[in-house]
Order: sequence, then structure tokens, then C-alpha cells
Amino acid sequence: MTAEEGSLSAAARALGMTQPTLGRQVDALEQELEVVLFERLGRGMSLTPSGMELLEHVRAMGDAANRVSLSATGQSQSIEGKICIAASEAYATHLLPDIIKKLRIMEPKIEIEIVASNSPSDLRRREADIAIRNFRPTEPDLIAKKIRDVPAVLYATPEYINSIGNPKVPYDLRNADFINIDTGFGYMEALNAMGMSLTPANFPIHITNFSAMWAFVKNGLGIGILDASIGNKEPLVKPVLPDFEPLMFPIWLVAHRELTTSRRIRIVFDLLAKELAI
Repeated sequence: MTAEEGSLSAAARALGMTQPTLGRQVDALEQELEVVLFERLGRGMSLTPSGMELLEHVRAMGDAANRVSLSATGQSQSIEGKICIAASEAYATHLLPDIIKKLRIMEPKIEIEIVASNSPSDLRRREADIAIRNFRPTEPDLIAKKIRDVPAVLYATPEYINSIGNPKVPYDLRNADFINIDTGFGYMEALNAMGMSLTPANFPIHITNFSAMWAFVKNGLGIGILDASIGNKEPLVKPVLPDFEPLMFPIWLVAHRELTTSRRIRIVFDLLAKELAI
């Protein structure tokens, strides 16, 4: 983990440990092997040639351990235990609470962990048991079920929409401000494909967190995009172009193939599929 994260502090956060504890473990491992594994470069760390040579062996051992864990979990028929669900920040905040509430009533002995992140979790490395994604997985050892296509709608406050002249067609938004949720300008390119004629100047605020983006939109700082099932419930905003065809994107439910034989995971997977389809 230290090799992958590039620093003790980042690796400690990923492992849920303190930096001093992880540092002592690294030092102890180097002393036991009588090999220097890492070079300290400022606040970062990089593998020495000896460390690089050992890394592939360690990864192979880790992958084998993950396969054993997946197989054991898949054969479990107990409905008592932990389930980890990975979802975007928007879904974790706005869609999952009601579903998990129903699950807690149905199966109170199932313990739920939510990984709320816009970066996809690696199910093969057991970063999650089930993932809700907006793209189809390509890994051959994952199973996926497409739930439905959902509309993504542009929203802003009524006051902001009035301030830009109550636009009627996409080209009317050429002077509007958008809250950018993309690290690049793929979002801008998608909107331009809809006829909006935008430039980077139309994206004065960049945010990678959907909850923060939504807060900025509700405060009248510009236009944001969100799943209509979430956005239409917010009384502080309204669709910017209510008569315009929305962007459509899929919802996929994903799990590792070996986990489908677990009764506990199957119960959660099926409930998620049912509730997300509504």
C-alpha cells in the first residue's frame, strides 16, 4: 500500500492506521529482511531496486489472498455480517439512505459500510462487495446488471435563470456560468454537443464533489447537472431548459462473480436492484 500511495501518510489513511504505526511496521520489515525497501524523498517515498523486485511477489500473494477471501465469502450462506457498497457521493447522499433504511428493517443483522466516492472501487481487490456505477464494467470476473437509464438535467435557482434571460434553447446559455464537476472539460464538450457553444470561461468554478457542487448551485452561483430523480425533489432549484431533451446515462449494479453465491450479498444486491429501478 505504501508503494502504491507514494507516502506513509497517504498509505496510513488508506489502511485506517496512524502514520507512526505504519512507519514502524515498514522499518521492522526492512530490518527483518535486511533490505532497504524505500527511499525517503521529502514527504514522499519511492521503492528501491530491491523493493521493486519484491513488490511483484507481494502483489501476487495479495491477489491470491483476495481470491481466497472472495471464494470464502461467496460460499457463506449466513445473512449476518458486513456488506460494503460503493456509490458516487450523489447516490450515497440522496438515494441510498431510504434503501438502507428498508434493508435495516428487513435484515437488522447485516452491517452496512458505504464507500462514497466518485472514483470507482476495485471490486476484485475487495474495496467493496457491490458497486453502483454509471458505466458498464469491462472486467471479465465481474457481473453487472443494468438497472435503467436516467435523465441528467441542468438545474439552477429561479433567480439565476432570470439573471441570464430565462433561456429557451441551448445556445441561450453561451454566457452562463456552469459549475464544473470534471477535472478536464469533458463535461463542456458533452454540453457543446447539445448546441451550447461554451468555452472554458463558462466554467469559473471547478468542484469534484457532487454534494459541494449541488450546494453551490442552490446558492445561485451557476448551473449544475444532476440525476433528475434527485434534482426534481429540491425546491430551491428548477430545470434550466425544461423543454429540452436531457442527457441520459445508465445505472449499473456490479458485484464480483464469486460473491453471487453468498446469500447475504444476494439479498442486498436484489434489494438495490429493485429500489434503484423505481
